Amino acid sequence: MPAIDLRHRNAFRTKLEMAVELLQWAKHWLGLLKRPIWLVADGAYAKRQMSRPAKALGISVVSRLCKDAALRTVPGPRPAGRRGRPRIYGEKAIDLAKRAGQKRGWSRNRFELYDGAAVKRYKTFPATWRPAGGVIQVVLVDEPHGWRAYFCTELKATVADVLTTIADRFSLEIAFREIKEIVGAGEQQVRFIYASVGAFLVCLWTYTMTEAWAWRRSEAELVDRTDSPWDSPTRRPSHADKRGAWRREFLAGEILAILRSGPSDAEIQAAADRLLRLAA
Repeated sequence: MPAIDLRHRNAFRTKLEMAVELLQWAKHWLGLLKRPIWLVADGAYAKRQMSRPAKALGISVVSRLCKDAALRTVPGPRPAGRRGRPRIYGEKAIDLAKRAGQKRGWSRNRFELYDGAAVKRYKTFPATWRPAGGVIQVVLVDEPHGWRAYFCTELKATVADVLTTIADRFSLEIAFREIKEIVGAGEQQVRFIYASVGAFLVCLWTYTMTEAWAWRRSEAELVDRTDSPWDSPTRRPSHADKRGAWRREFLAGEILAILRSGPSDAEIQAAADRLLRLAA
């Protein structure tokens, strides 16, 4: 930050602070729909600085849980005659590794995850966690490479709700990768921070407009793999396929424009220049 000139220096904020600002923005607009708002986030965001503001906004959080998370039991009812506020956190600590290592208590069910059904072995139980500010629902999943822990601040959520929400987050990871690798976000050589923000915004709009253009088009319109026999014919069109299909449509429009009867030499030259720029 000190290396940036004061005229172009932005106020420093952590990623968690910016995430809370996005939650407040989302609550302002999505709250008008009068529907529950769920937030799925990477485990790095499952911290007190974001979980508690989300709870205050009425937003349910689903995320990864550290294997050494300091969980405690759910407190029982307050004894009759005892004064003061009821306990928020239980007296006993919960060791996730011990819970995962116990052979009893596991269940098995089939869930619709990613592109198909999958059978998962799981445990679920309520616990209290200080970063979340109270009770959470914990889900342990036995994976081939080891167990994983997830949590949800919505106590009525089922295991299917938690696992399908976690799986849906994978589509966001794909979008981030395509925006960087295909659209080229972050590769712009600009000097100032607001120019960088503007360039990134243009990249996001390019991605969004391409996806909107391809939304109602069939796979046959978007991709032709006859020249790629090694490719899987059942693979869904990627963003690069959609981008290429839209580029071909532009080129076809330019070519058809000069094939009409009676174009002048100047029109042919102008169309050729446009085609060369598009191809480049």
